[in-house]
Amino acid sequence: MSLDISRVKALCFDVDGTLSDTDDLYAQMIARYFPRLLFSDPDYAARRLIMWIEAPGNALLGLADTLGIDDEMVALINWLSRYRRHSRRSFLMIRGVDELLKQLHGRYPMAVVSARDERGTMAFLERFDLAKYFDVVVTGLSAAHTKPYPDPVLLAAKKMNVAPENCLMIGDTTVDIRAGKSAGAQTVGVLCGFGEQRELERMGANIILKDTTQLINLLKKEPD
Repeated sequence: MSLDISRVKALCFDVDGTLSDTDDLYAQMIARYFPRLLFSDPDYAARRLIMWIEAPGNALLGLADTLGIDDEMVALINWLSRYRRHSRRSFLMIRGVDELLKQLHGRYPMAVVSARDERGTMAFLERFDLAKYFDVVVTGLSAAHTKPYPDPVLLAAKKMNVAPENCLMIGDTTVDIRAGKSAGAQTVGVLCGFGEQRELERMGANIILKDTTQLINLLKKEPD
């Protein structure tokens, strides 16, 4: 896959694992209790366990592809995203995200597209003074369906007055990539969250970056 920079007129950012740091610290703590006789890579196993707890949609979507029950699993992910309770963990910001958003602000309309509730999303944005950079904030209950449905991306595009195909969806999971692609947007997968390169590639991400801050190098060209 490749990215057509000339098409990009607006940016849509996931939060968890994209702007907000994931639970790598928790994963490291849990990995200590995974016996190496049973787990060849305790760190990986612990990280996937945290993903199941904090981001079940990503894990379920991968399982759906394997079992061939894609539509049914997407409906379940939507239900979980809307009705499950999110943990009240402390917020961490991925290093350099604030500077990235500062540099991009004014060059592109920007939206948050998160499956989290509005309270949790805004708490993170306000904690690090990031809300000022976004024209639109779409959360788990803003649209009729949540990611991986295209509804949140389509809503963000509409509110930014930009065609969905001219949006770039940036996220760390297959749920983000699927939502963006289903809306007709281009997608960037980032590896600073829960997603793995192989699964992001399989879902069809246009490009994959080591972390979100590398986006600035990708978008050096000024928008038309």
